[in-house]
Amino acid sequence: MASNNAKVYVQVMVAFTEDGQMRPRMLVWEDGHKYKIDRVVDVKQAAAMRCGGQGDQYTVVIDGKQTYIYFERSTNLTGDHLGRWFVERKVA
Repeated sequence: MASNNAKVYVQVMVAFTEDGQMRPRMLVWEDGHKYKIDRVVDVKQAAAMRCGGQGDQYTVVIDGKQTYIYFERSTNLTGDHLGRWFVERKVA
């Protein structure tokens, strides 16, 4: 990726609760490294300020550190493409 502030689309394994809440459980980074999501702290609508875009901002804890992942909802109301996950690349 050319920019350090890029939006990085990632694979996220999720679980759905019986009442329909989507809970991310594991994130797979672009190099294939897997990160277990220890817990979800908060979920709210928010903009990704460094890379642009907006979605459901999940405040999560991974390896004891709090970070954000975003779910960008699809505009398609039918089918199995609900949206996709992204993170903001950290500035080195």
